[in-house]
Order: sequence, then structure tokens, then C-alpha cells
Amino acid sequence: MAAHPAAVPDDCRSRLLSAAYDAFLEEGYRASVDRIAARAGVAKQTLYNHFPSKAELFAAAIHVAMEEMMASLGDAGRHLDLRERLIDFGVRYRAKLLNPSGIGCYRAMVAEAPHFPELAATFYRSGPEQTAARLAVTLEMAMQRGELRREDPEFAVNLLLSMLVGHERYPILFSGKPPAEPDSAAAGRIVDCFLRAFAPENSSLKRKAP
Repeated sequence: MAAHPAAVPDDCRSRLLSAAYDAFLEEGYRASVDRIAARAGVAKQTLYNHFPSKAELFAAAIHVAMEEMMASLGDAGRHLDLRERLIDFGVRYRAKLLNPSGIGCYRAMVAEAPHFPELAATFYRSGPEQTAARLAVTLEMAMQRGELRREDPEFAVNLLLSMLVGHERYPILFSGKPPAEPDSAAAGRIVDCFLRAFAPENSSLKRKAP
């Protein structure tokens, strides 16, 4: 079974979120509320006491899952230099988005987005948008310190996130190829390419002109 939001013993809400996440991952939004309640070991009415609608349950399950999937750039890594922080982020970001749970969540949301655009927007705001915003703050601060050349932080974020996942997701999605084990060397090569592209003009990381 894919990883999912961990349930706390006797915590009804957590059990419902775990059951809902598994069900939505396997069946998409068409997953039955009755089956979700049974999976969580609660009555259907108990489910509705916590989540007045299926849409709210879906949004909550996706939000919790994305919180777990997001690779943080928070206080724990502030002692690291920029390269180390980005590699640490990259390893965890790749592991979370390219693992079976991350792939399943992505597949489910792509399938349901045309039918439930508001829910797709919730998914985007709860996960990808927050990750990008947090990373943008880190990169903008690095630009202000002169560690990166001045550039639009949003452009830099889009480029780095694309480099970290990019084409690697397609074979997993469409060919059934299992995801590779997390590899810090792969993340390091990607981050080093990014840092060379955004190195300050006088940096030794810059490629020398021929």
C-alpha cells in the first residue's frame, strides 16, 4: 500500500483522512463515501459530522497528503549552505513526487481535474503552489545575498522544480516503470547545473567563455 497520511490511534478524523486518501488514490473522486467510512471503521454519519460534503473530505485528504509530500526548506536546514540546502530539498522532493504515492496522487488529480476544476485548484493551492512559494523565498534571499545572480525568482523556481522531476515522471506514469531509489548524486548533479546557470557574474561556478 502506498504511503498515506498517518492515522493516530482512536483519532477518528485522522482515520477518515487516511481512508479517504487511500480510496481517492485507488478510485479517484468516484470513490464511495460508504466505502471510505467502512474503511475508516466509522458510520457514514460520523464521516459527515467531520466533513459535511465529499468535496470537503477530498480537499482535506489532498491537503494533508500534500503537506506530507512537500519537501521543506525550513529552519532545520538553515545551518547548511545554499548548495547543501537545495540538494537536501531536491532529494526529498524527488523521493516524494516520484514514489508510488506521489505518482498515484498526481495521476488521480490529472484524471479528475476536467470534471472537478475547483478541486483541482484546491490541490494546486495546497501543494505545488505552496512548495514553489517557499522555494521562491529561499532563492530570492540567496539572490539578495549575492549567492545567485539577480533573476525573477518565479522563473528560477519553475526551472529548478522542472529539472528535479521533469521527464522522469513520464516513464513511471505511462510505462509502469518502477521509480528509482532516492539518489542524492542525481539531485546533486541537477542542483549543480542550476547553480551554474544562476551563478553571479564573477562566480567561479560560471562557465568560462571560450
